[in-house]
Amino acid sequence: MGSTKPDISVIILTHNEQAHIARAIASVQAIAEAIFIVDSGSDDNTLAIARSMGVHVVSHPFTTQARQLNWALDTLPIRSHWILRLDADEIIEDDLAQAIIETLPALGEDITGVEFARKHIFMGRWIRHGGRYPLWMLRLFRKGYGRSEDRWMDEHIALTKGQTMRLQGGFADINLGDLSHFTTKHNGYATREAISILINRYALVANAIPTDEPLAIAGSAVTRRWCKRHIYDRLPFGCGPMAYFLYRFIVRAGFLDGVEGVIYHGLQGFWYRFLVDAKVLYWDRALRKLPDREARLARLEELTGYRLQEI
Repeated sequence: MGSTKPDISVIILTHNEQAHIARAIASVQAIAEAIFIVDSGSDDNTLAIARSMGVHVVSHPFTTQARQLNWALDTLPIRSHWILRLDADEIIEDDLAQAIIETLPALGEDITGVEFARKHIFMGRWIRHGGRYPLWMLRLFRKGYGRSEDRWMDEHIALTKGQTMRLQGGFADINLGDLSHFTTKHNGYATREAISILINRYALVANAIPTDEPLAIAGSAVTRRWCKRHIYDRLPFGCGPMAYFLYRFIVRAGFLDGVEGVIYHGLQGFWYRFLVDAKVLYWDRALRKLPDREARLARLEELTGYRLQEI
């Protein structure tokens, strides 16, 4: 690998990531001028590990991933011209790091974002089918030209100006947690997605995170959202998750991912989507009979444990 580092700062958002943080930091040390950890109250060894590796550590209360990242972009003393957003359980592999080093200095000013093809490793297996690879994600962008969409879930980094290019190389999501960790995490995701749906359904928060954004996001994300709104959301209860699973598992050949694929596509493609729909149905029954926005907002806070009035 070349000895000259590109002009990049890395931002990693953390909460109790002691199993992953050293690996994530190590994967970008060769390409980063600065690495920033933005932590939201870890009570394990995450911060001690990060500090021992010489990175910058700051703390900020968590609301959503989107707002945590945008706070970091607005607040951190970033001096580089490029910013890389990395999850704590993700890594940049050597071939992608080398491609970044070689490519970034030659890019024209019209290129303000770089997309990577993320691969998901589940139970030790690379999930290659079911539409899960390649998942092109904008993760590297010029300072001042990228922000996160302000959404509760499924947020993407979007460009305010310029164009993107795609860079080949290893960009991997490898979470070391067990299946209990996976289901617990996705249960939390389901709660947040259900909250987002109900907030918008009942206009509960004046500055609620919208379902659409004017920023330029990747075309694949736009297509997925169109399909969800115009097809998935119009299906009878329970049909959407089953149709989505069958599409992934059969039409997109998820069955080729073996027994790990059966588990992954079953949990992430059916169970998670069904859980979101079930939470929306269950909480909607409690909200619809209430007289006004204030009562519904207070009840949704009680049901979910989130302080929605502080958003």
